[in-house]
Amino acid sequence: MRKEMEMKLKHIVPSEKATLMIDAENKLQFIVDMRANKKEIAEEVERVFETSVRSVRTMITFKGEKKAIIELEEGDKAKEIATSLGIL
Repeated sequence: MRKEMEMKLKHIVPSEKATLMIDAENKLQFIVDMRANKKEIAEEVERVFETSVRSVRTMITFKGEKKAIIELEEGDKAKEIATSLGIL
């Protein structure tokens, strides 16, 4: 049985706290599909943004959405990605 290619990342979180995490900790925050697990999220970030992922943390927000905090291996890669997405 083949799994359909479905985007797990919905959109980046454009908040002040997320921006501080990009600058200070090299982390990105995304709203993701509720059915996505940490491994799938990491694989999609690596594929889409061509960078390696150090860790993924997930949580359910008060709005009932699933949020992933993704820490990247490379130094300023989060800032580069956020700039290309128009967040910074």
